Amino acid sequence: MVNCCGLITVKNEPVPLKSIAVEVSVQGHVATVSSTLQYENQEESPLEAIFVFPLPGEAAVCRFSAKIGQTEVVAEVQEKQKAREQYDDSLSSGQQAFLLEESDESPDVFKLSVGSLPPGEKASVSLDYVTELAVQADDGLRLCLPVVLNPRYQPQGSDSGSGGSALVSSVPAASVPYSLSLSARVSSPHPICRVESNCPLDPLNYLNTEKTQATVSLAAGHQFDRDVELLLYYQDTHQPTAIVEAAQTSAKPGSLMGDPVVMLSLYPEFPNDVMSSMTSLGEFLFVVDRSGSMSISMHNGSGAQDRIGSARDTLLLLLKSLPMGCYFNIIGFGSSYESFFPKSVEYSQKTMDEALQKVKAMRADLGGTEILQPLKHIYSQPCLPDQPRQLFLFTDGEVGNTKEVLDLVKANAGSHRCFSFGIGEGASSALISGVAKQGGGQAQFITGQDRMQPKVMQSLRFALQPAVVDISVKWNVPKGVSVTPLSPPIRVLFQGQRALLYAQLTGKSSGDTEGSVTVKYSLAEQPVENQLSFSLKPTEDTGLTVHRLGARTLIRSLEMEERQGDGEKKGVKEKVVELSVQSGVSSAFTAFIAVHKVDGEAVQGPMLRRQVPTPMLCQSSMLTTMLGSSAMPRRMQGSMAMHQRMCRGLKGALLGKGYMGFRRPRKRNGTKVQRDFDCPAPASDPAMDPLLQLISLQKASGSWVLEAALAEVLGKTEEEVAKPKPAPVDQEVWATVLALVWLYGFKMEAQEEWQFLAMKAVSWIQAQKAASVSECVQAGNTLLGCQVQKETLGF
Repeated sequence: MVNCCGLITVKNEPVPLKSIAVEVSVQGHVATVSSTLQYENQEESPLEAIFVFPLPGEAAVCRFSAKIGQTEVVAEVQEKQKAREQYDDSLSSGQQAFLLEESDESPDVFKLSVGSLPPGEKASVSLDYVTELAVQADDGLRLCLPVVLNPRYQPQGSDSGSGGSALVSSVPAASVPYSLSLSARVSSPHPICRVESNCPLDPLNYLNTEKTQATVSLAAGHQFDRDVELLLYYQDTHQPTAIVEAAQTSAKPGSLMGDPVVMLSLYPEFPNDVMSSMTSLGEFLFVVDRSGSMSISMHNGSGAQDRIGSARDTLLLLLKSLPMGCYFNIIGFGSSYESFFPKSVEYSQKTMDEALQKVKAMRADLGGTEILQPLKHIYSQPCLPDQPRQLFLFTDGEVGNTKEVLDLVKANAGSHRCFSFGIGEGASSALISGVAKQGGGQAQFITGQDRMQPKVMQSLRFALQPAVVDISVKWNVPKGVSVTPLSPPIRVLFQGQRALLYAQLTGKSSGDTEGSVTVKYSLAEQPVENQLSFSLKPTEDTGLTVHRLGARTLIRSLEMEERQGDGEKKGVKEKVVELSVQSGVSSAFTAFIAVHKVDGEAVQGPMLRRQVPTPMLCQSSMLTTMLGSSAMPRRMQGSMAMHQRMCRGLKGALLGKGYMGFRRPRKRNGTKVQRDFDCPAPASDPAMDPLLQLISLQKASGSWVLEAALAEVLGKTEEEVAKPKPAPVDQEVWATVLALVWLYGFKMEAQEEWQFLAMKAVSWIQAQKAASVSECVQAGNTLLGCQVQKETLGF
């Protein structure tokens, strides 16, 4: 059977899923995803089924419909409480009804209630959402279809005990009893270079000679046994672009949907001299998830490291890469939190060594995932003068109070930048992306066989380099046309970051059909100005994707204003409801409701209900998840955060992590959700690889010492390493040159990970005013069998 992210029957048997069809329409940096799932109720009684699913954190549901038999019912958006009452009243009178609502705690989780599905009846559920595509470090744009739209399959007949059923990580594709078709149409202002995926694709089919439009499909025979990831690559991706979308013909002119909307993509490219400049100032706070789930393996491949082990290696790299003169601290969190130092300490050999000893002892032993309290503690500490605060947050989980966490980060955004890292398949995109967005930083996701270290070091590069600041956007449009911004002002941009701005264009020009936008900003204290011209004539065949994303952006801003207590007098909630109903875009205060009368008659028979309980994960040779069953009220009372955590936790389980522990039932304490694991600490870490060994030997200043441990990494004896040293050269300088030659000679594929500590080493050698550096490099090449040029090392 499939997992609990899908339609579930009262007997703990999913409504069998027959087929899934997904259509994706990409316009530059945004996409509309349409998914249709075919189910059949094989129960003997009418069914109320619950469908709980996560979406990308930046997504907005814009259409939902259900087809039962030959009748399709399209849901409409209503105020949430009104929609809930109509759903209850409809079921009470024997009508079929559908309710789709957003979680109160997190905007990336939805619950669909399907009421009175008759026995033997087929149901077709269709869901549309719009989303912005995330920018990757290599300039690719990433679209990921979440696990809910590709449920994992569980073979029948594998009960692991009373009232439960076994779930395994995977089954052969031929055994999966449902099919998948996926097609994507890509349109971009710039030529499309290529489309990649973690699943086999048919060849890219260009639709015009300019290569600005193309289609691509999953290869035949694919089964939905994993998340489907598409990576899109465009030419000239750093060039600013503007797309104007036509108004909805049925909407009133002057309203958001009744006017054209323009989307501006701002993606500045940093000059090389800026990229090579680094600051030596800053307070670096590394906030690390130490909940029990961090004991799970990073992936299911051979030699997979657990998440906490990967975090330890990453902290080693970070601590070795920090510049002298900065300040730092490390905070571990779970159900409680612990700081390495009472307050941030100055970076030195002594404090680095002390921190590294604590890192070695760090385990996934702090219970659940509670981020709010450690963040409150951090923000209560005064910032250090002339040391900009940089926060690095590492977590594999999600919390039951995502919106409260995001509000806290935004309230403190003026005093820090926040970089966030989602570890593993279960990390909440709303939490990870939201924290970075509100904190003026960048979000990264480490999934599958991704290595954590390169992505974290990319973010450290951004943190150590100047950012784009003092950003101003000026719209220049003809007389008779006015511009209403839908996006909040941009405060900061880093290398590799992109901003999308939305604006409403009201009115018409009698003559001129051209507009322009001027973007000014400061980079490395140098003023930069870019001007982009665009046609006011709307682009054809764009649908309403840009309108809906513009509406979603404005809705999210208004919702945050309401939560922070600024909106009560201004009627912000009413504005959100009005905008949500008008645009058909989901919000925290509205829901989708549809009612279908069955031939004018009530559905007969007792209706079965099912509440999906919290899963329990256990460690064994086969991953098993125990699912109990209980009665389901018509509307789920209380928080839907339980379903969010259930879906995400189960998602991580079904992806075949190599190490799991028993998960006790969740405990709720206010908004705090604890996720406890009985996971023992690993007995010992695997042998450190040579690169990490070398890095661990480096001093805080950037130098290495000539010692037996260094010789071992270099594959030599201590005598073999000491003998070729040029006579006038200091031993420490010689050892440092050897380490650099080894890195450039044998570890170039991992340069992103060690580039900062190599820069520190070169700076240290230069500060020694050492003679015969060229001779050292030549002797080092001879000893190690390399051909590294002195200039390559940075001398």
